[in-house]
Order: sequence, then C-alpha cells, then structure tokens
Amino acid sequence: MTSAQLASRMEIRQPSFAELEKSEADKRITLASLERVAEALDCQLVYVLVPNRPFSDRLAERAEAIAEEQLVAVDQIMKLEKQSVSNARQRDALKLRIILGLFDKPSRLWRLP
Repeated sequence: MTSAQLASRMEIRQPSFAELEKSEADKRITLASLERVAEALDCQLVYVLVPNRPFSDRLAERAEAIAEEQLVAVDQIMKLEKQSVSNARQRDALKLRIILGLFDKPSRLWRLP
C-alpha cells in the first residue's frame, strides 16, 4: 500500500501522512496517531514494554540488595550489644527471612533508598 493510499484510508491528505511518517521516524509520534493508522489498516494497536531480562530476576536481585542493607544495619546494632550474628548459616537464615518478608509486600521492593 502506498502512503497516498493509506492517507486516503485515514481520510487525510498525503502531506499530512508524510508528516506522520516523519514524526514516527523522529520518535515523537503520538499514540493517538498510531491508533488512527492502525484503524485505517484494520489493525489493533498494541503498546507494550518488554523487559530486557526476566522480571523475576530483577525482583530477586532487589530483594537481596534490600536484605543485605538491612542485615548490615542489624549487624551493626547487634555488634554494639555484643550479639553479632557471626555464624554464616544464621546470617543466611536471617537474610532469607528478610527476603521472604519483602515478598509479602512487594511494593517495598521498589522504594527508593
């Protein structure tokens, strides 16, 4: 289909369609304009964000980072009270407990530091 034919389907003039094409190339086209093009082509516009890596990986990394931050703070306090968690197993268990707690309220994973 030529741009003139598509412009005709959209009930606009060809120069207006050329401007639409230019706005797309410049990454400044609007969703409303894309919807009009899709409609003229008897298509459905689908707007989607595709993660660069699995979202589950991001969640796990974020939970681990927050848990580590909390462990450092808790460890400092416990050292002052001479109750430091020195055993690696105990530290891992505490970290796991923190991570599981974070997943109870996932919105806490995205708070800014």
